[in-house]
Amino acid sequence: MSKNFYITTPIYYPSGKPHMGHAYSSIIADIFARFKRLEGYNVLFLTGTDEHGQKIQKEALKNNKSPREFCDEISETFRSLTKILNLTNDDFIRTTEPRHFNSVKEIWNRLIKSGDIYLDKYSGWYSVSDEAYYDESEIEDKNGKKISKISGSLVEWVEEESFFFKLSAFQKRLLDYYDKKQDFIHPKSRKNEVVSFVKKGLKDLSISRTSFSWGIPVPDNKKHVIYVWLDALTNYLSALNFPDLNDNKYKSFWPADVHIIGKDILRFHAVYWPAFLLAANLPLPKKIFGHGWILSDEKKMSKSLGNILDPIEIIKNYGIDQLRYYLIKEVSLGNDGSISLENLNNCINNDLANNYGNLCQRVFSFIKKNCNNKIPKASNFKEEDKKLINNIKENVPKLIDLINNQNLNEYIKIVVDFSFEANKYFNDSEPWTLKKKDQERMNTILNTIVEQIKNISILLNPIIPISSEKVLGSINISKKDITIENINKNILDNNKELKNLDILFKKVENDN
Repeated sequence: MSKNFYITTPIYYPSGKPHMGHAYSSIIADIFARFKRLEGYNVLFLTGTDEHGQKIQKEALKNNKSPREFCDEISETFRSLTKILNLTNDDFIRTTEPRHFNSVKEIWNRLIKSGDIYLDKYSGWYSVSDEAYYDESEIEDKNGKKISKISGSLVEWVEEESFFFKLSAFQKRLLDYYDKKQDFIHPKSRKNEVVSFVKKGLKDLSISRTSFSWGIPVPDNKKHVIYVWLDALTNYLSALNFPDLNDNKYKSFWPADVHIIGKDILRFHAVYWPAFLLAANLPLPKKIFGHGWILSDEKKMSKSLGNILDPIEIIKNYGIDQLRYYLIKEVSLGNDGSISLENLNNCINNDLANNYGNLCQRVFSFIKKNCNNKIPKASNFKEEDKKLINNIKENVPKLIDLINNQNLNEYIKIVVDFSFEANKYFNDSEPWTLKKKDQERMNTILNTIVEQIKNISILLNPIIPISSEKVLGSINISKKDITIENINKNILDNNKELKNLDILFKKVENDN
């Protein structure tokens, strides 16, 4: 079995500053990447920016900058976001890089060679904001303006010479593929949307533009630039040094294990991308996971509503681990999720401060005070000790399966329950009553609870890496020993003193 794992975020369109949707996609992908590393996989985690198109050209003009200058600046804000979100991405791709140009030109030439591209005239509705074409049935009138029913963005009628991709020729092949590869699109509701869309009939897709110049020129026809989505989607191959099929990166990591995307770009990833790859005679990615939108108090975030939650502001006020945990715990992955500062406060207080954080502080303080600040050795485990430890060990295969099926909500629920159980065990065992009458029993209880804290912290590590590493570091477990395999091993050192552990999560006062 291959121990390589390739995961990608969408590449973000840098026409404005990063928002919570960008943070959400990136954090989800980072959690999966971190978990697979804990499993011993060789992981490649890619993110980046999509920098071509009419929207960028217009924004640059508005800011009195060249498109290149504008992209350099805005792309840097997305690159710095990877640090702020504590992402472990191995690469950051920009579609303005030479390696990307080479990949896109190769894809174009393959589609020409396969006979799937032809020159004609395009006339139809186009959204500059979405970089997307829409059918008449997808357009509505609102206040005298034509807008997309899907995104709410303004559309305009466009007529120009264009190269077309024979998307209509791939309808049956795509439907057969979705049927054969039941896991290709997740969750199931998204798969149903895609199948329904394709069954209605696919029209050939305009894949070049002549009305603007900021893009990759069409090979042998400099009047045209390549349509943003044929350009952007190829980034997943560019990062692997495609078109060099003998390159180690390409051979090790393609096809991608999972593309993490927002549901608003599902059509491009689940219909256009596989069709391009089929035409280019390249393997398809193994899975496309379309998550829902992050809503602010039940409404989609928008500038006009003034309800945009800025991830950078929230991180400054609460902390990155706190935001990561909250987004995974409170938003059902795959569905839209409404978030609010009040719920964030409650989540930090109840789950992180009162449960996991409190457990670690209490146990370590007790050991410091009563056991010379060293983890005591255990002897004569009772049934309740074994039950506590074995509950996690027996559930490891299930937890791995949940991660492999992108079921983060069930995963975190189980791990939080382990933490509640550990708190209950510590309270019920009352080690503070045993110091004088049964020190041996007290030592076993403390050894058991520290072992449980170790295992819970390893499982929480992909979600709250900073806090869990503080806990594991305080019991002298190094970063290299934070692995899923070590959940089944007793690696506690009874000879070393515990390192000091400051308060992990400060309680948040709710504003009335």
